[in-house]
Amino acid sequence: MSVIYGLLAISITVALFFLVLFILSVKKGQYDDSYTPSVRMLFDDELVNEEDQED
Repeated sequence: MSVIYGLLAISITVALFFLVLFILSVKKGQYDDSYTPSVRMLFDDELVNEEDQED
């Protein structure tokens, strides 16, 4: 039974470690998207329904 407690403690520690790393990387801007705004003008603003085109 003590093995289960040990494994549980280790898994919670590892999960908290990765959570802290994730939060730090988000705060430092690791996941900021710098590519999409430069190509956004190439995409259509909104899709036109086929029903609107028939009228």
